[in-house]
Amino acid sequence: MSSRFSRFTVASALAGAVVLSPPIATAADGEFVVEETTVSDYKAVFATVQSADVVPARARIGGTVTELTVTEGDSVQAGQKIATVVDDKLALRIQGLEASIRGLESALKNAETEYKRAEELMTRGIIAQARLDQLQTAFDVASNRLQTVQAEKLVAEQQVAEGAVEAPGAGRVLTVPVTVGTVVLPGEAIAEIASERFILRLEVPERHARYIQLGDEILIGARGLDVTGEAIGKGTIVTVYPRLQNGRVVADAEVSGLGDYFVGERALVRIAAGERETFVIPMDFVFKRYGLDYVRVQAGAGDPIDAVVQLGQKVADGEPMVEVLGGLGTGDRLVRP
Repeated sequence: MSSRFSRFTVASALAGAVVLSPPIATAADGEFVVEETTVSDYKAVFATVQSADVVPARARIGGTVTELTVTEGDSVQAGQKIATVVDDKLALRIQGLEASIRGLESALKNAETEYKRAEELMTRGIIAQARLDQLQTAFDVASNRLQTVQAEKLVAEQQVAEGAVEAPGAGRVLTVPVTVGTVVLPGEAIAEIASERFILRLEVPERHARYIQLGDEILIGARGLDVTGEAIGKGTIVTVYPRLQNGRVVADAEVSGLGDYFVGERALVRIAAGERETFVIPMDFVFKRYGLDYVRVQAGAGDPIDAVVQLGQKVADGEPMVEVLGGLGTGDRLVRP
């Protein structure tokens, strides 16, 4: 292997590259022939767990928060009552409208009585038709006024009912910026609710932008940002945003099993960053001696010799394989120790 190629593979390994092997010939009869293999190079980046949708639960009326039933981290269902906002002026308005309704009902009853009496007198020819029409108009006006005030009372009662703040959708409560006793205005956020659908938001350096494609697979590391840990899951790129932000490409990946993550929690992921040529050998051909990695190379017809090798990353798929960064060349024949 050339020194240039060795420097390239070492640099890739230090950058957190992970390889995915295409079909590789397995060792037969305890021997393995070393050949250059095209592998996908993976770049380690950090991603942030985000909710696909963050929706505020807003107050529909202004007033004072008298009840608050949720706090940060609680799970809620769509339509669940999470707070109550009360406007004392609405109760006074309803009392005033109820008094007006009682007065208008009395006026309507009186107008109805006079109209019926006029109808009877009209049949006897005692009053003129114009007087009867006048009383009928007075009765209709009283009836319409009563209906108007009753409608106003219904509006006020609906406003009181709208003091109940409901969750706009199922999810987890992210923030509750108010407390009991807080005065709020119409449209003010009482809580922010993250939907139950979570995504990983990646920020990838601009030089890797050309490698990101919709549908690409990513590898997710263990929680706790363990750089050396094995991948514990996979995801798929579902959105690549067309605008660079601070020299980085932003992309979203869908991953199952993110429901127990914190919103905003960082996760270590690996994304495809092109392809390269390297050597990949079965792991059971490698053994340790004095803290160094060795392989047994068959040199001609004589006895095999032990050669020191520098190993890279493990291959993610297939049988246990490992990348060799130095110490072997094309055509070397390995013997299982």
